Amino acid sequence: MEKHVQAQVQHDSIKNPDKYWGDFASLLHWDQPYSKVLTHNAMAPPTDTYHWFKNGKLNTCFNAVDRHVLSGRGKQVAIYYDSPLNNEKRQLTYQELLDQVQTCAGVIASHGLKKGDTVLIYMPMVPEALISMLACARLGVTHSVVFGGFAPLEIQKRINDSKPKLIIGGSCGIEVNKIIPYKEMLDKAIDMSAHKPAHRIIFQRDAGRAVLDPSRGDLDWNDEMQRIRLAGKQFKDYVPVESNHPLYILYTSGTTGLPKGVVRDNGGHATQTLATMKNLFGARPGEVVFCASDVGWVVGHSFICYGPLLLGCSTVLYEGKPVGTPDAGAFFRILEEYKVSTWYTAPTALRAIRRVDPDGNFSAKYDLHHLRGLYLAGERSDTGTIAHFRHIIGGKPVVDNYWSTESGSPITGACQGLENAHGAREEPIAIRHGSAGMPMPGYDVRVLSDPEDDGSGYKFHELGPSQFGNIVLKLPLPPSALTTLWNNSKGFHKSYLDQFPGWFSTGDAGIVDEDGYVHVMSRTDDIMQVAGHRLSTGSVEQILAEHPAISECCVVPLSDKLKGQIPMGLVVLKSGVTQKEEDIVKETVHMVRQNLGAIANYNQTHIIRRLPKTRSGKILRRTIRDIIAGKSLENSKLVVPATIEDATVLNELEDVMNRLGLVGNDGEAGKLDDTVKAKL
Repeated sequence: MEKHVQAQVQHDSIKNPDKYWGDFASLLHWDQPYSKVLTHNAMAPPTDTYHWFKNGKLNTCFNAVDRHVLSGRGKQVAIYYDSPLNNEKRQLTYQELLDQVQTCAGVIASHGLKKGDTVLIYMPMVPEALISMLACARLGVTHSVVFGGFAPLEIQKRINDSKPKLIIGGSCGIEVNKIIPYKEMLDKAIDMSAHKPAHRIIFQRDAGRAVLDPSRGDLDWNDEMQRIRLAGKQFKDYVPVESNHPLYILYTSGTTGLPKGVVRDNGGHATQTLATMKNLFGARPGEVVFCASDVGWVVGHSFICYGPLLLGCSTVLYEGKPVGTPDAGAFFRILEEYKVSTWYTAPTALRAIRRVDPDGNFSAKYDLHHLRGLYLAGERSDTGTIAHFRHIIGGKPVVDNYWSTESGSPITGACQGLENAHGAREEPIAIRHGSAGMPMPGYDVRVLSDPEDDGSGYKFHELGPSQFGNIVLKLPLPPSALTTLWNNSKGFHKSYLDQFPGWFSTGDAGIVDEDGYVHVMSRTDDIMQVAGHRLSTGSVEQILAEHPAISECCVVPLSDKLKGQIPMGLVVLKSGVTQKEEDIVKETVHMVRQNLGAIANYNQTHIIRRLPKTRSGKILRRTIRDIIAGKSLENSKLVVPATIEDATVLNELEDVMNRLGLVGNDGEAGKLDDTVKAKL
């Protein structure tokens, strides 16, 4: 059977990476040409066996801003800022952005920072956050953006690990019903830290101005910018850096103990991010991209800041919610007002919209004809949500894609922008329900068995089509992927390389089907052992999500003396559902048994008001399992994740689990009954 063009391009990118990545690297400005695209050194440790764009030097800020001004795009809008939370709209052209970045870079340089130093950025969703990131890149200074609203302990961990010489922060963040005192939390974090940065530059917001203390090194953003302008010390030049010089450090969310600081380099990141903008999105210079994420997450780094600007697009920086600012039409207003071509968001946000507006009445008010496609990542996408929003946006593609902080760009997807030799768009692969698409160029995705000790050491093998196992990536990883963890190369090996030598472990489990589509079912720690059979919680969630009354769901394992483990579903209903709850429960049990079979041993669905989630919309499954295991806020054994959106939901969940008599079930696989073992 002839390969689809995406599969062929992916195959070619693995066989001839020099040609594939060299074509995209040639679209960038290199101050010093690289000697070779991919260099191997088989005698080096695994993380050092390959080097992308060796000897090449470039500057990411120049490529994202200056290059477009010099090519005549200075008057084009680079950033549209839209904040229903602050009742504010702004826009910056590329020329205006360049001026702001040069000034900010002058501020940073005036405090003695230079190439190789680090800056921690703790900012809300304002243009000054992007300006700070780009200013650091201009100087060859490595930035570490901390998600706004992180508690002091989490900020402190990142300060101690990245050791910034300077912190750039905001006075406050704005939520629908509250003001988050960023400066106050930053002060507490620094008091707790062993490392003490000399200065903190604070961007003051009228919604919550902070008291600045010069004796602690506090400086006002506007005063500092004005100081540099008056002195004529804007940093109009830029610092070319080696391709593998760190552009940024991004700490994985929910870190406990030693933080895992993912390191992203300059040359590889710029090349692959540009390739993703063109291949996956089919985006073109001058178009508008709306990524409904946060600059504190990897998606925000790639598709709010660097990706759109590297290609010469306009990016929408939105400080608001999918619902409640003011209603479920918020995202659709953005799409119409800014004539958005590419829209990127999380399935959780779409489910929140659908829950409030199941008939699409709010979205129907807006003209979406500029929109070319909707892209989803962050959580597994259920087919009901995808079908609903495909209808809402007029039958245009809704593309699920799978990636991580570590990969830096999508690992799988359905490319909408691949072109033939004549520059015409190729037909994308068909969207397949339950799949996050096919491997993207540069990624060699396989499924491996669990390692087993055969007496001479742990061995594993590659599994065939549609066989469930560990999703891994063959080394070398493509250019945008992490190269190490900041100050923790041993942790990098232990977390990602040691389990499957020669492969990168994603920590996810799933299958690759007969046609090459990747189905990511769950994290590997969300695998259940049901009567000796390995089942993913995601496979059950996928079925529950298809029930027309269910808005969100989560499946966790319960321990069972006979079966080892059995799955339990927690579901949230859509707004306005009138069906009897007992009927919904019966139907969900029937659906799982009909689709997965009796092997799933599914007989528990519990309807709850809401699920605990992070601010980025991910369901806190581990926290739910901890509550069921008996950890609580009252006994101080329950750790409240730093990224939680609303901690009060944990009290609600504890009450529900107690009423159901489920507290004390640790979910760990019990010892199988002898009669069960005899049947296996």
